[in-house]
Amino acid sequence: MDSINSKKVFITGIPAVGKSYLANKVAVAVGGLHVKIDDVREELADNPECKKWVNFYFDQDEKIYYSTTTPEQRWNNLTAQSEAFWPWILEKIKSYENETRPIIFESVNILPHLAKKDLSFTGIVLIGRSLDEIFARNKAEPRWGKSEELQKLEADAFFNDERPRYKVEAEKYGYKVFEAIEEAYPELIKIFE
Repeated sequence: MDSINSKKVFITGIPAVGKSYLANKVAVAVGGLHVKIDDVREELADNPECKKWVNFYFDQDEKIYYSTTTPEQRWNNLTAQSEAFWPWILEKIKSYENETRPIIFESVNILPHLAKKDLSFTGIVLIGRSLDEIFARNKAEPRWGKSEELQKLEADAFFNDERPRYKVEAEKYGYKVFEAIEEAYPELIKIFE
């Protein structure tokens, strides 16, 4: 990695595991920037190429979605969404290429197979350590579901369905996987030393 790229890292993984908290914590510690890549979704709201994926989940009846789609279908949807957004994610990342401060890019949509193909810097995958923790975070900061029942459905899908898939893909493409923020933090700090 060159000197500029060594000042960049990405954090990806399932929702509600503390990616944003970790990215902020590392950014403060190293005097860097935390860039939330998931915000690109809002920027693509009027883009016809991405319209289907911008509000894909919000356009569904959540209870029906989780009860009628298989974990494999849901992972395929997340992959398709990530791949649809990828050109704009790369553009956003590229807009920071002359930044001299350390940068932590954070997003559920930076899937390891995409990162390996196009990014010249490393990253980590955060997958959480317990369903109870994911559910508690999901209730505290709801993503989609407005009821506790729906938040539980989400947490279950994040932890039991997406988590193993992120882990397999991370390991396949050579990215370190962490269950907890406390484990990932020192590893990320080391990258910037």
